Amino acid sequence: MISINSIKNDFFGGVTAAVVALPLALAFGVASGAGATAGLYGAIILGFFASLFGGTSTQISGPTGPMTVVTATAIATFQNDFESVITVIFLAGIIQISFGVIKIGKWIKYIPYPVISGFMCGIGVIIIILQINPFIGVDSYGSVIRTIVEIPNSFKLASSDSIVLATITLIIMFFTPKSISKYIPSALIALVVVTYFAISMKYNVPTIGEIPMGLPDFKIPTSFELLHLNSIITLAITLALLGSIDTLLTSLVADSMTKTNHKPNQELIAQGIGNSLCSLVGAIPGAGATMRTVINIKSGGKTRLSGMVHALTLLVIVLFLAPLASKIPLSVLSGILIKVGFDILDYKFLKIINKVSRVDLLIMLTVFLLTIFVDLIMAVGVGITFASIVAVYKVSKRTRMQTSHVNKKFDFDINLDNRDIEILEIDGSLFFGTASILDRKIDKIKPQTKFVILNCLKVHFLDISAIFMIEEIINKLKNNDIEVVLLLKHSQKRKVLKVDSNNIFSNSKIFSNIDDAVNSIQKNEYER
Repeated sequence: MISINSIKNDFFGGVTAAVVALPLALAFGVASGAGATAGLYGAIILGFFASLFGGTSTQISGPTGPMTVVTATAIATFQNDFESVITVIFLAGIIQISFGVIKIGKWIKYIPYPVISGFMCGIGVIIIILQINPFIGVDSYGSVIRTIVEIPNSFKLASSDSIVLATITLIIMFFTPKSISKYIPSALIALVVVTYFAISMKYNVPTIGEIPMGLPDFKIPTSFELLHLNSIITLAITLALLGSIDTLLTSLVADSMTKTNHKPNQELIAQGIGNSLCSLVGAIPGAGATMRTVINIKSGGKTRLSGMVHALTLLVIVLFLAPLASKIPLSVLSGILIKVGFDILDYKFLKIINKVSRVDLLIMLTVFLLTIFVDLIMAVGVGITFASIVAVYKVSKRTRMQTSHVNKKFDFDINLDNRDIEILEIDGSLFFGTASILDRKIDKIKPQTKFVILNCLKVHFLDISAIFMIEEIINKLKNNDIEVVLLLKHSQKRKVLKVDSNNIFSNSKIFSNIDDAVNSIQKNEYER
């Protein structure tokens, strides 16, 4: 039940989050290359609709570092072709909606931490590097490598006024006492104070420029170059994946603070709706923003109303205060973004970097370097693949396979030595990572063996690779006049029979305990 007190808390939480979001939305919009207006409307549209339909009640959504970096890449890729950029953002939203529909949200939490750490540190460094040129008052490049290579030439063209303004901004961002920033965000202090200082000193520095008042025009993506399709889809998938990861990580932070449980798939659908709508007005996409969400919760926000209030507050600012925002120097925004870049760095991992395993460190550094110098989606893909291979190796090392002989007297008077029956017991996981080990074990079985009991009762995971390997083993041993008897749990038996297209398992003896298997062998020999 909604109370007056709850509405009041949501109102204050939303307004406070909007105050924090304002300078960041402006900065991210400019950094993306789409302009400050695109950043503001990204925060407004995504912020409103992600809250309206979302699965995390206290989450504040808007432009974020990772999403801005990819958007900047898209704008640099499709120069003078904003239709293709809009198409990328629109498709990214549709892909996010599909993620939610097929319920992929719950799998995001299984991404290894070193991958997330390397990615976030990489994004932080990218933001810092790309803000070097705006910091010194020089036109920026969309490429990290080019920015680094051109640093000597850029400093030759540096503006002392821009450097002064950016330095003051950084000092305010880093050294504002917490007792003050608790009530007034340091980014807002820097934005107002340094902009006023620049105007009063009549500094001739690049500014945001005119921000149109009123509502934006609709820009429906109607056409794009077919030759760009590959790049469009790649960038759209990158945006969708990063937005989903960014959002659901923020949702986990919100859960820990509010002691609630978010609905990941509903949240992805809401983010997709918001980002798709952003594309229709030429706004940049975004995701759940951790810092703004934390501030919303600490300021009293408890329901999705707080996120909608945050968006509407920004809309009021755009409609009535746009002329003031147009005078903000770009160097001030660069100072704010450099601080954001440092905040994105994963200090939790960096503090223990000399204590983590070499494998975790290697994964983190690989993702970190690929993120900065190659490609964001490749970085995450390579990191997950690397971590998965390591995990498979560790699981396979824990799987035990040992051979033994039947330890019981035969009930029938038959000419069958106990050593004619060899038992291979598997304890652990039997999958593509351990199937080859099973094959090597089978190769060591002595030629005089008549029966092999393959004991899988302690196998807790059996995949299709292992099932096919068992089929090959049955055929191989049969050709050597050795009969295979299987010990399988009921669920495993159903699984192998379901894919038994060659009737290999159907024609084999399958039991659920060792005594039945041995007695069957004895009986079979006696009847001969």
